[in-house]
This record gives sequence, structure tokens and C-alpha cells, in this order.
Amino acid sequence: MSEPPANLAALFRDGRLTTIPRRTGPRAALLDHLAATLFEPAREYGEPEVNEALRTVHDDHSALRRYLVESGRLTRTRDGRSYRRATGDA
Repeated sequence: MSEPPANLAALFRDGRLTTIPRRTGPRAALLDHLAATLFEPAREYGEPEVNEALRTVHDDHSALRRYLVESGRLTRTRDGRSYRRATGDA
């Protein structure tokens, strides 16, 4: 994963996310960064691949996955087996 932008740098230590922001603005910026740096736009990912990618930055991969899906940054098939980065995000 690439270095976080300056506005998110305080959330990371040694390349790992130390906290998931509760406020919507900072959380949205974090989710944008994670979606853009961890997932390729045209690629399909299985849930284990999504979890593995998110685990590289934070232990609570399921919360991050849920936030990414709920915010529309990742789309998930009905059966929950595959994910894609939503088009149009940074």
C-alpha cells in the first residue's frame, strides 16, 4: 500500500492503521485511500482476498470491509462471494 496522504498520516504508524475514525469525514477519506490503494478497479476479488488485503493495514478487516461496502466503495455480489472496487472512486 502506498503512503497515506498528509491528512491521514496521523492514523498510521509503521504502515498500519492505528484507529478507524468514527467521524464520517475522516472515515470517508480513509476509505477512499484504502479502496484506491488496495483494490484494482476492474478486478474481481474473493472475500478471502479482500480480508487479506485489509489485514495488511488493520486487524479488524471485517469492519473495514463492511464500511467499504456500505459506503459504496466496494460492491459485493448477492451471495457475498466476490467484490469489486466501485467505478468512479479515486
